[in-house]
Amino acid sequence: MSLNIEPLKSALADNARFLRSWMENPRGVGAVSPSGPMLARAMASYVDLSREGPIVELGPGTGPVTQALLEHGVPASRLLLVEYETAFCDLLRQRFPGVEVVQGDAYSLKQTLAGKVEGPISTIVSSLPLLNQPESDRLRLLDQGFEMMAPGGIIIQFTYGLFSPMPLKRHPNGSAFTAAGSQVWANIPPARVWRYSRRAG
Repeated sequence: MSLNIEPLKSALADNARFLRSWMENPRGVGAVSPSGPMLARAMASYVDLSREGPIVELGPGTGPVTQALLEHGVPASRLLLVEYETAFCDLLRQRFPGVEVVQGDAYSLKQTLAGKVEGPISTIVSSLPLLNQPESDRLRLLDQGFEMMAPGGIIIQFTYGLFSPMPLKRHPNGSAFTAAGSQVWANIPPARVWRYSRRAG
């Protein structure tokens, strides 16, 4: 009986890519390994497939959350990935040939996606290392994300910390947003998935 070691080889290669990218740009990459499958599936589970419009993933890295989104039922044609690192962009295009990959800065989302999306965005799924960025950059991302989304849309973001990586209390209009978090203990290290939305009215 022979064992299929290809998944293990692929996982080890992804870890090596992540570690190399982290060593070159620790602030931008933010982690030494990709998101685990349990965390990726937890993030994907919050995507409402009945909502129309493109689904934008920020900071996909080697693609574990991308894979989970596709397995959740997101059509490849609706998915758009925004990745800063060239090596990850090349890998994502090879690994997910039906998914559009845009190389650019997610913290300047409107500029990066100019001419790339048709109609309002349905959902944003983010693996960006928000806590590595200045507070002003995080709040700008929140504002630009909701400006580009249809009413009722959500931003899904994970963090390894206990508290919201989006500093809503410091936002000039922080009361306009709501946040809910859920823990994923099975991930190593344990992570928390946050969902941000605008208050109705």
